[in-house]
Amino acid sequence: MRIACLGGGPAGIYFAISMKLRDPSHDIHVFERNRSGDTFGWGVVFSDQTLTNLQANDGVSAATIADSFAHWDDVDVTVGENTVTSSGHGFIGIGRKHLLQILQARAHELGVVMHFETQFDADLSKFADFDLIVAADGINSMVRTAYEDKFDVDIQVRRNKFSWLGTTKLFEAFAFIFEKTHAGWIWAHAYRFDETHSTFIVECSPETWKGLGFDRMEQAESIALCEKIFARHLDGHPLISNATHLRGSAAWINFRRVLCRQWSFDNVVLLGDAAHTAHFSIGSGTKLALEDAIKLAQVLDRPKIKQGGTAAREELAVALAEYQQERHVEVLKIQNSARNSTEWFETLDRYLGFDLPQFAYSLMTRSQRVSHENLRLRDRDWLEGLERWFWSGNQNRNVPVQPMFTPFTLRGMTVPNRVVVPAMLTYSADEGGFANDFHSIHYGSRALGGAGLVITEMLAVSPQGRTTPACPGLWDDAHVERWAAINSFAHQHSAGKTCAQIGHAGARAACKVPVENEGYDQAMDEPWSIVSASADPWRQGGLVPKALDAGGMDEIMRQFVDATVRADEAGFDMLEIQAGHGNLLSSFITPVMNKRSDEFGGSFENRMRFPLRVIEAVRAIWPQEKPLAVRISANDWVGAAGITPTEAVEIATLLRSAGVDIVDVSAGETAPEARPVFGRMFQTPFADQIRNEAGIPTIAVGNIVDADQVNSILTAGRADLVALGRTHLFDPVWTLRAATSAGYEEHPVPGPYKPGHVLALRTARQQAEGARA
Repeated sequence: MRIACLGGGPAGIYFAISMKLRDPSHDIHVFERNRSGDTFGWGVVFSDQTLTNLQANDGVSAATIADSFAHWDDVDVTVGENTVTSSGHGFIGIGRKHLLQILQARAHELGVVMHFETQFDADLSKFADFDLIVAADGINSMVRTAYEDKFDVDIQVRRNKFSWLGTTKLFEAFAFIFEKTHAGWIWAHAYRFDETHSTFIVECSPETWKGLGFDRMEQAESIALCEKIFARHLDGHPLISNATHLRGSAAWINFRRVLCRQWSFDNVVLLGDAAHTAHFSIGSGTKLALEDAIKLAQVLDRPKIKQGGTAAREELAVALAEYQQERHVEVLKIQNSARNSTEWFETLDRYLGFDLPQFAYSLMTRSQRVSHENLRLRDRDWLEGLERWFWSGNQNRNVPVQPMFTPFTLRGMTVPNRVVVPAMLTYSADEGGFANDFHSIHYGSRALGGAGLVITEMLAVSPQGRTTPACPGLWDDAHVERWAAINSFAHQHSAGKTCAQIGHAGARAACKVPVENEGYDQAMDEPWSIVSASADPWRQGGLVPKALDAGGMDEIMRQFVDATVRADEAGFDMLEIQAGHGNLLSSFITPVMNKRSDEFGGSFENRMRFPLRVIEAVRAIWPQEKPLAVRISANDWVGAAGITPTEAVEIATLLRSAGVDIVDVSAGETAPEARPVFGRMFQTPFADQIRNEAGIPTIAVGNIVDADQVNSILTAGRADLVALGRTHLFDPVWTLRAATSAGYEEHPVPGPYKPGHVLALRTARQQAEGARA
């Protein structure tokens, strides 16, 4: 094949090397606008896995690269004058210029033709005599820009400003350095990449950038100010730029996240940063580019492609599709982690009030690629010290215990651990909304299973407020007896606490009991009349509710108050109001469902008016020593047309002022057309934002499945309690099992079960000792 690589960065050159290794007869030309050795970056960070991939692809260049690596294990997190150090992280780095020199030498050795100082643009007709055109022209790719429609390009400009600098100060650890200025916080990502230089990336919010005057400075002035801000960390060493071709504030840029849904057309294909980018804070851009190059060379190594003609063109299309299919998945994984990392730095103010140990932990787990137990493998002593710090607010301990087993207090209620069984509809109530033996065993077994807090499914405040005829209620005094018995059992045989969730289904009421293969939210054949904020069905073709009038609102509020009194009589330790998921109170809050034009619709203040009336009335009657929670949908998943996480912070702030003690943070189910972004712990960021911006405790929910995730969420300060729903449906004793696995002998265990607990602890210790051996 005759191949043109447009761009002489690591991606383009390494692809040329990879193709030559597979067939030396390939005629490959690399076109580079700059001179040999010119580069506009400093250090490049690799992982051990990336090096393994390079060794498998080309042992010669990999050996040279490996010999040039700088190695370090430590991460230093410095805020002002204080530093926390964690070890065992195993980073490797190399100077970008040296990397290019190694690759250029290897390419020359293999017969790749290099054209330096050769200008090219998006006019691909100049390369008409090439069989393949590889656009490896970087983040600002002219080829991608010119053919944006063919590549289906999505570019997102991130908010923070950064300047990519270097320094002769050698940082022996990967250093994150945070300094406070009169205009706000500014920070550096610094790491050594050879024997003489370190990378020093300076980053800040656009407000701080402008407040410090960087927008008005020439590059020399900007660097001088950065040297002054970070003087105590530079030890007299200068900051250096290798982008002197940029003038003034242009030396500061915003990161551009590039995502292409199509990577090729005809005989043109994108490679590396031209196809995708990953934020510098996770250091994976060069890794992705080199692995792209390897995969592209692999798929092109086909006999049919080498034969030429129509068959070759058809086979080329198949190969390029395979290249995209495999690499796109890997890129999305990295970009997801990069997005988490980027957002952490963009919302840094949330975490700067943390104690330094927790701040450092939050930083190191920001991408969700590093978990609690992963940190234990890297640096056990550091993590166990952090676990002792986490417990210090409750009691002094010499033996570290996982954060999930830390007690937590709200008003007069203290839960023995941070694990929650959340509200989950079971559709098992008797006629008339009565709980039965199923509920006694269901909730009793989960209390015996060791969870710190067990929340009931939604207990309807009126018969018309039930989701289905098989949903329980708390609208009748006769309902109290069964719940009182369940609570009495839970309190007698466990240390856990119980919580009643009360609510009204609104537009989602009067539905059939779900049957397998028939789905949810199917209207009853003979439904009762339903109400909502507006006279619109919850879903297309669903029951049409009546818009609640003033008299109806008063009646609903009375029903909530009466149910609250019954919840107290039944002996619940905590009360939760359901104000999410498209139920009645949720229908007022979200503009997706609230179409009213009176004082209860339109503006945010108006939409919150009725839910706040209900919540304030409940708080007034609910005992002051008992905590009150509210469950909300923090994101309607419909963009700006619905509730967004930012508006959810405003909701939580009002709830806090109304006497709410904790927010149970869920999302969605307010609009069938919503497009949730699913994934592990996918709703935890909403709990994080509300907790740390509204200043109220939160419960995190949503695809949280193991103790490692629970501990990560808690230790990073993303939530105060963690709910595992489906996990508890399958395993009622999940918490006891987790405590046993952690070797936590002090976890409360029901008396009759203690012999089994002793055996389980012994078995867990033996397995752990065997694994260490």
